[in-house]
Parts: sequence; C-alpha cells; structure tokens
Amino acid sequence: MTRTAAITRALTIAGSDSGGGAGIQADLKTFTAFRVFGMSVVTAVTAQNTLGVQAAHELPLDLIEAQLCSVTSDIGVDAVKTGMLSSAALVHRISDLLGDLRLSNLVVDPVMIAKGGHQLLSENAVSAVRNRLIPLAKVVTPNLHEAAVLADRPVNTLEDMQAVARELWTGGDQMIVIKGGHLERTNEAVDVTFDGKILHHLSSTRTATSNTHGTGCTFSAAIAASLAQGLSTLPAVRKAKSYVSAAIRQSLQLGAGHGPTQHMVDVSSPWSEDLGL
Repeated sequence: MTRTAAITRALTIAGSDSGGGAGIQADLKTFTAFRVFGMSVVTAVTAQNTLGVQAAHELPLDLIEAQLCSVTSDIGVDAVKTGMLSSAALVHRISDLLGDLRLSNLVVDPVMIAKGGHQLLSENAVSAVRNRLIPLAKVVTPNLHEAAVLADRPVNTLEDMQAVARELWTGGDQMIVIKGGHLERTNEAVDVTFDGKILHHLSSTRTATSNTHGTGCTFSAAIAASLAQGLSTLPAVRKAKSYVSAAIRQSLQLGAGHGPTQHMVDVSSPWSEDLGL
C-alpha cells in the first residue's frame, strides 16, 4: 500500500453551525484553505442561519470526551482550537482533558455571543474560561465584548485593549490578541497583541460589509493552522489577520442577514495589504 506524505493536523473543539459560516464548518474550511488536515470534536449542535441562532443543544460530556480521545489516540494533533464551549461543566472537562493530553499549540477563542445576539456561553462558565482554559492556551483571541466580560470592565478604546491584553496574559510564551473589529469611529480594524513583553498593533483597512459571520472562528482557526505548520506565534497571528481581511473583502452575499466570509481565499497568494507593526 502506498502511503502519502505526512501532513500537518489541526483539531477544532467547537459547536456546529448548520448555516456553514461559523463554528466547526468555518474551522474545517479554514484548515483546508491552509492545506492542513482538519478534525473536529463537536460540542453542540445549533439550528443557525445568517439571521441568527434558532436553537442550540450541548452534546453529552461523555460523547464529547470520546471524540477527543478517539482523534488524539490515533491520528494525533499538531494544533488545536476551542470555540463554543457553552457550560462551565464542559469548560472544566475540556480543560482537564487538554491538560492530561498535553496538547500543544492551543488557540482559545472564547465564544460568548453569536453575531445575531444569541448567548452561547452561560454566565457561570466565564470564570471557568478565565481561570481554567485560558492558562492552557498559547493564543487567546477575544473580541471587545469578550475581553470586557473576561476582565469584568468596559473595553472601548485602544488603551483599554492594551490594558486588558496585559491583564489576561497568564505567563510563558502565551500571546493575548484583543480583536478590535468592533472598535467605533475608526477606519481601520486594529488588533492588539501582548506576549508578556511587547505590545503590537496589527492594522488592516476596514471593509464596509455586514457579511462578517464567522470571522472570529475563521481567525482562530487560521492561527491554529499556521501554528500546526510551524510558524511562531506573531507571524501566525499576522498571517491569520491577512487571511481574514481578504476573506471579508470577498465575503459572500448569502441569506437575508449577516453573510459568511469567503473561506476559499487563496492562502498562497500575496494579499494587497501589509499589516503594520
């Protein structure tokens, strides 16, 4: 039997989006765009489209654990990202498993609210994310709302973003990325990164579109894919931001609400924007 060449492997632990724009579906599309073999642990099933989330159901913890153990015991994982973890019990179980399995290159996207406003993380799970999951992560990618919830105070300015990035950092080679896409009164989408020593500002031109469903999932998946391929943290974040910016510029007009980004953007092609440091 002829064996194919080795390929890097990335795992997403997240909820399913039946509309295909976010969650597991967005992650797997992003992994494929980066030429990374994608695997999944489904934590919840949602009834979802461009207008919002109509229903959501968390899967049994034992089934979630079985998926994770099945994948890691046979195929192996070069990077992993977490997305929708809706309950404190689930966050604790996943944190325990990730610690026991010693999986490297963990990207935590602390998903809390869907684009349409549906609550995806219970209030009692916030402290579990902050105290159990984030310390395990190599990269953490909250948006402004998520950063405010995790820090328990408003995050409305670039200075707020910088302060919270420092506050959320838990040590080691971890990088906190505060996404500024929702920052008001600015023509640029500015993200703030902090690695324990240096603050960087990553800027890209803001695209005027409502078709941004799944951008957070896509961004964190792109970081995980790049880490799986051996990039160091800051280049992985920069490449992911360039990819997401291009995907938003070419976003898809599907449905009557927030359409998805274009995951089929060619990762190997040079993008028109250079991100400033």
